[in-house]
Amino acid sequence: MPRSFIDLSIYLENDVLSDPPAFAPRIDYVTHKDSPEQIAAFFPGLREGDLPDGEGWAAETVRLSTHNGTHLDAPYHFHSTMNKALGKAERSTTIDEVPLEWCFQPGVKLDFRHLPDGHVVTAREVEEELARIHHTLQPLEIVVVNTRAGTRYGEADYVSSGCGIGYEATMYLLERGVRLTGTDAWSWDAPFVHTAKKYEATKDASLIWEGHKAGRDIGYCHLEKLHNLEALPPDGFFISCFPHKIRGASAGWTRAVAIFDDALMRNN
Repeated sequence: MPRSFIDLSIYLENDVLSDPPAFAPRIDYVTHKDSPEQIAAFFPGLREGDLPDGEGWAAETVRLSTHNGTHLDAPYHFHSTMNKALGKAERSTTIDEVPLEWCFQPGVKLDFRHLPDGHVVTAREVEEELARIHHTLQPLEIVVVNTRAGTRYGEADYVSSGCGIGYEATMYLLERGVRLTGTDAWSWDAPFVHTAKKYEATKDASLIWEGHKAGRDIGYCHLEKLHNLEALPPDGFFISCFPHKIRGASAGWTRAVAIFDDALMRNN
């Protein structure tokens, strides 16, 4: 079939709930009518009317966290060290050091939309979903999980929506060679509001960020705030998600895209 694309990324935009308010992005827009003075600063004597239609340039100033928008988390975000289970703990990889081959691989979608908000997915549930879609994991495949949160983007309950992927489920994937995962929820882990209730009842700190902390044992990356996963089949596509190259950073923004191309799949 001809090559086709599905955009898996959310917008970076003002006034749409994609993060807790204190962590929201901010974009200031300069329009063509706003900017003639900026151009005149480079060309003394230039007047607005000298420019075609009196217009300058458009530009934007953006205030962002590396975790705003659809982004790729590096192992460094999860912990200072990684790969303890592989024999020896080593310094965690930052986003500029993530192997590029991790970021362009065949994709697999696990559908967990039926699971309740705050549910922590187990290894058995991952195994059962793989059996349902008749897929055997291969090393370096990119595994994305479709949760209820995908339909709540921009709504007041987005950050608290969807299931999370627990430690044992994450390790199930990593032990089979997966090194990049993703979710349409705000976090790979269950929403904090639900985990906080479990922690209050048990005082068990191992419940906090347990899926992320799997990176201590095997280093991996994951995508957060994906979008449009409902449009994907279980497999048969590539995912491209190269992150912005920010030196020493814990994450980088990405335009995650699913690519459908028979030639790509045949050559894999």
